[in-house]
Amino acid sequence: MKPQLIIFDNDGVLVDSEPIAHRVLSGYLTELGFPFTLEESYRHFLGNAGRTVHTVVAHRFGGTLPADFTTRLHERVFAAFREKLDAVQGASTVLTELRRRSIPYCLASSSDHAWIDLTLDRSGLRPLLPPDVVFSAQDVRGVGKPAPDLFLHAAAALHTDPHDCLVIEDSPGGVRAAKAAGMPVLGYTALTPASSLIGATSYITHLTGLLDHLGQDH
Repeated sequence: MKPQLIIFDNDGVLVDSEPIAHRVLSGYLTELGFPFTLEESYRHFLGNAGRTVHTVVAHRFGGTLPADFTTRLHERVFAAFREKLDAVQGASTVLTELRRRSIPYCLASSSDHAWIDLTLDRSGLRPLLPPDVVFSAQDVRGVGKPAPDLFLHAAAALHTDPHDCLVIEDSPGGVRAAKAAGMPVLGYTALTPASSLIGATSYITHLTGLLDHLGQDH
């Protein structure tokens, strides 16, 4: 059955922001006395809501991050994004083709709207993702992935049954969120190995593989 709505994660799926964001995050945490390598940052924080950083630091180090940690982190990441941020290879092609095929799509990210807006503007994807199809954890009281709330909210806002959606995700938390929402999920393995995306319905290595997955039925 063809999907009635395709839900994309943003960071790492549509915009190539993960390497930048995790380089800044791991560096800032290390600077604060909570050392994380880039690989550890990916493993612990990829695709999860911002509050996860506080939880992991408390569990791993027994420490507490400064009250302004999120604000300062965003300042550093945004500065890096403004220097250079690209769309994931094939993102514009895929979204344009979905429009041509009249297949509805949207974006659902655990990041806040300011983060999402900047990444879409800097990557050049904004014309293909107007505000009415962009959803943030802010829209569900900050409850991001791996909770299903964000995906369920996006489906409801676009009047689609969860079972008729297809989620494109590159993080373990995102896959868990989609499964909890009752949605099939296509694991995107450009950054995360398939072995870490357990529960995905199937997998693609390149974003344009989505079009092959959808086939000619559309």
